Amino acid sequence: MRDFRELKVWQRGYQLSLAVYQASAHFPATEKYGLTSQIRRAAVSVVANIAEGCGRSGEADFARFLDIAMGSASELECCLQLARDLELLNRPDYSNLQESVTELKRMLTSLIRKLRVKDADS
Repeated sequence: MRDFRELKVWQRGYQLSLAVYQASAHFPATEKYGLTSQIRRAAVSVVANIAEGCGRSGEADFARFLDIAMGSASELECCLQLARDLELLNRPDYSNLQESVTELKRMLTSLIRKLRVKDADS
């Protein structure tokens, strides 16, 4: 069993989740059950799925949960763009968050590939 806290991809995702919470704290109250909730759930889903995958047995299972985390990262990208276009996020905050999501997705892609190669070799 892996300790998810030791994974750089989880650490990066966790920092992104914290940043998303901070950035969305300024969204209007009318978005509390809308975009604020959705954007936060997407960010948390990324790290939660990485953690859950670590608790599973086998590389294939772990890779499957990383795929789910990747989907949540894409959902987060969509929500961030919507927040920017609705002027809930300013451009610098959007750019910083978007760069973080892009880097996180690269890390997820790399780890998924490594796991799938490892699984195919065994």
